[in-house]
Amino acid sequence: MSSATSNDGDERLAFERKLGEMRPKLHRYCSRMAGSVVDGEDIVQDVLVKAVQAAPGKQIDNLENWLFRVAHNAAVDFLRRRRRQDARSSEADPDTIIDDTASATARHVAAASLRTFMRLPMPQRACTVLMDVLGYSLQEVADITGLSVPGVKAALHRGRTRLRDVVSEPDDTIAPALSPDDVRRLAHYVDRFNARDFDAVRDLLADDVRLELVSRGRMEGRREVSKYFHNYSGVHDWRLVPGLVDRRPALLALDPNDLAAPPSYFILLEWAEDRIASIRDFRHARYAAESAEMVVFGAPGRPS
Repeated sequence: MSSATSNDGDERLAFERKLGEMRPKLHRYCSRMAGSVVDGEDIVQDVLVKAVQAAPGKQIDNLENWLFRVAHNAAVDFLRRRRRQDARSSEADPDTIIDDTASATARHVAAASLRTFMRLPMPQRACTVLMDVLGYSLQEVADITGLSVPGVKAALHRGRTRLRDVVSEPDDTIAPALSPDDVRRLAHYVDRFNARDFDAVRDLLADDVRLELVSRGRMEGRREVSKYFHNYSGVHDWRLVPGLVDRRPALLALDPNDLAAPPSYFILLEWAEDRIASIRDFRHARYAAESAEMVVFGAPGRPS
């Protein structure tokens, strides 16, 4: 192997290692921009693909800032696509909304849920998350978002104030709940999974089932996905319960020795009738649980 080839390989490994290190931080930004840890992960994966494709032969002076510029643009594109698909398409473009209220403290930012950030116009949301959640400077926020420094200051001022006001408002939203079909399907899966009856779990798989082990890899087809359960048979740090993640039906992983502790990660299932069509397991992407809106059902000391 030539030294040039060796150097290229070393640089690629270093680049991929840096992407892995940046993934949780990118997710904190993208999930707050999208209002969902699941949608945030979709955006992060898009960012990583674009980064790998663009990196060869590209001179990148500040990799972190460059990645966040890519993430910002990917998040904006995602939100615009989602807005076009939204039935409430008559609302004003989030790029043009202006909110003039007064300043807020870091306490209000820390108390804001992902859905709360969604109540900010896009520029205010981006600037507030980048500076008050991730700690970037005014100039770095300007570089990432493409705004001027005065524009960043104005967006921060309005965004912080709006967050303060929203966090102070009473929460009159309807409590999320699982549908009867979701309760039945998830309970059926959980009972067999917790009993480690993985043959019975495999029997629930559709022939064309898809698995994503987030940040690790993907499998397709019943035969391949069946191998996934073997890894769970060898570890004992989980007990699954039905629940919700960002109002989506999910399986939440609790510490079997401390069922009152917050879930450490979650698994999303999609069904085709009563067969499992898709599994999305966040066991190796636990950063997603840190800011997820999770509701646990069926564990001691939890709602049921």
